Amino acid sequence: MFLQMFSIFANFFRIKATMKKLYIENLGCAKNQVDAEVMAYRLRNEYSLTTEAKDADLILVNTCGFIESAKEESLNTFFSLRNDYPDKKIILTGCLAQRYAVDLTNELVEADAIFGNRDLRKITDLVSSLDGKKQDRALCMVPDYPNPNEEDDTRGSLFSFPGSAYLKISEGCNHCCSYCAIPVIRGPLRSRPMDAVLKEAERLIGTGVKELNLIAQDLSAYGWDWDGVSHFEELLDKLCALDGDFSIRMLYIHPDWMTDRIIECVKRNPKILHYFDIPFQHASAHILRKMGRTGDLESYLELVERIRKSIPDAVIRTTLMLGFPGETEEDYKALETFTIQARFNWMGSFVYSREEDTAAFSMTDEEEHFKLSEISEKRQKKLQRIQEKITGQKLQAFVGNIYPVLIEENISGEDLAIGRIYAQAPEVDGLTVVMGRDMVPGSIYKCRITSVKDVDLEAVRID
Repeated sequence: MFLQMFSIFANFFRIKATMKKLYIENLGCAKNQVDAEVMAYRLRNEYSLTTEAKDADLILVNTCGFIESAKEESLNTFFSLRNDYPDKKIILTGCLAQRYAVDLTNELVEADAIFGNRDLRKITDLVSSLDGKKQDRALCMVPDYPNPNEEDDTRGSLFSFPGSAYLKISEGCNHCCSYCAIPVIRGPLRSRPMDAVLKEAERLIGTGVKELNLIAQDLSAYGWDWDGVSHFEELLDKLCALDGDFSIRMLYIHPDWMTDRIIECVKRNPKILHYFDIPFQHASAHILRKMGRTGDLESYLELVERIRKSIPDAVIRTTLMLGFPGETEEDYKALETFTIQARFNWMGSFVYSREEDTAAFSMTDEEEHFKLSEISEKRQKKLQRIQEKITGQKLQAFVGNIYPVLIEENISGEDLAIGRIYAQAPEVDGLTVVMGRDMVPGSIYKCRITSVKDVDLEAVRID
C-alpha cells in the first residue's frame, strides 16, 4: 500500500515538474482578470502557472482596448515582453485583440496568435494549433458568443489577493453610451443563468473567499435580456441566503438604473457591504444627453442624498469624464459643483478618448478633440485636487472606530499587514495598514482605525 501511494505521488510530481509553464500579463479591468483566470483554468492540463515571464513557455498578454491610453499600454507591454523573450510563444488576448483582430493579425507579425474574448473555451484549440508550427503572421481566433447556458467560467487559481474574488454576473452591455466601445468589444448584454452564478458563489465561498466582488458592465441590468426586467435584487437576496461567513461588494451600477429597490435590498441584507460604485460620468444635462444618459446635476445629487439618508455609513465611489465633445466651461463648472456638493468618498476621473465605432466619434474631429483634451487635462488635475481634500476629510470619520479588516498581505520583516475595510474596494481605493502580529492573509481581524495617511488608513489589531 505504501509503495502504491509513493508511486502515485511520485508520478504526480513528475508530471508537474515536466509541465510547460504559463505566464499571464493581465491588463485592464476586473472583468479582464476573470477572463485571465478562466483561460488559465482551461490550459491547466498542459500548463502550470508561473509568476515569472522568464520561466514561461507560453505568455498571454491579456489586453485592454477601452480608451487610447489603455491601448497604448497594452501594445507597449506586448513589445516589451517580445523584446525580452524573442523565442517564447506570445499570444495577444483580451479586448484589444477582440476589437482589432483583423488589423493585428495582418500587422502585428511579432505576435504568435491573436485571441478574442467572446468564447474563452476556444483558447485550448488555439494553443494546440501553435505547437510545432511557424507562421509568417499571427494565427487568429475570434469565435462568436456562446450561448450563456453553455459558457463555462470555471476558475482554479485566482489572481486576487487571498480572501477576495471577482464574480462576473453578466457580459456585454445594452446601454450603448455614445462614448463607450464596450458594446463593440464585448457585445450586447448576456446575463449568466442565476443558478450558474449561485453555484460559482458557493464554490468560491467553500474555498475560503470572504469577499465576493460582483462585477458586470452594469450590475443593475442583470437579467434584463431575459424578459425586459432587472433581476438584480432577486440575485442579491439569493446570494445573501447562501451559507458561509462572507460579504458581497457591488462594483458598477449605472446611475440611471440605480433604484430605491437596490438601496432597500442593501439595507436589509447585512452581508452586502455599504459600498456603492456609481460612475456618474458627468453632471451637466447638456453633456449627459449627448452621452445617452438621462440624469442631471439635481437628480444625481438627489440620488446621492437618498442613499446616505437610507444608509448613513454608505461609501460612494464614482468616475467622472472630462472633455466630452462640446463640453464648455459651464459644463465643467457643473462637474465642480457636483464634486463639491456630492462629497464622494472616492472619485476617479479621465479625459474623453475619441473611439471609432462609437456614436460620439463623429461629434468632433481630430483637431477639435486635441484642443479640448489639452484644456481637459488641466481641468482634470483641478478636479482631482478638490476630490483629494474631500477624500481626506471623509476618511477622518473612520478614525477611532472598529471595523473588520480583510488582510491581503504581510509586510516582510515587520509586525504590519495590509488589508481593506468595507470602504475600500480592491485595486481602486486606498488600503488599511494594520499593526499586529501573526495575521494570516485571507483572514478577517477586528481593528481600530488610529489615523489617516494620504488616502490610506492606519489601524491596530485588537482581537
